[in-house]
Amino acid sequence: MSKTIVVFGSSTGTCESIADKIAAKLGVDSLNVQDLTADVVAANDNLILGTSTWGAGEMQDDWYDGVKVLQGADLKGKTIALFGCGDAESYGDTFVGGIGELYHAIKDSGAKFIGSVSTDGYNFSDSDAVVDGKFIGLPLDDVNEDDKTDGRIEEWIAAISPNL
Repeated sequence: MSKTIVVFGSSTGTCESIADKIAAKLGVDSLNVQDLTADVVAANDNLILGTSTWGAGEMQDDWYDGVKVLQGADLKGKTIALFGCGDAESYGDTFVGGIGELYHAIKDSGAKFIGSVSTDGYNFSDSDAVVDGKFIGLPLDDVNEDDKTDGRIEEWIAAISPNL
């Protein structure tokens, strides 16, 4: 059986809470990106990576070191799914841009990316997390649409689980 881990970067606790929900539903561990090492990457076949979005669509600060760990690791043959938190109402022009920044940093790693999500049902004007007309991972607006978060997580997990 392949091994999966959920890795998150969270400044306010929202992304951590969501990572813990995803990990619990999958029956796997979650890990703060501050604790990510090359050994953790090597020990897992599937990486579910989550970031909140800050500033002008940037990933959570701890991910800058986390990306260096990922870029220094062998990701060939790994499966990666991304999720992220954002505020589509106040930051509709950079909604969940952190997911996009994370994706673009490791997209040429040889890993297989799964878990893209339709933009239908999301109210935003622009996002670096949209690739080929879809979000490259699961976007969550727990600020304005917290009533949709659990359902979106459930649908996404159902979609990615067969590939883990």
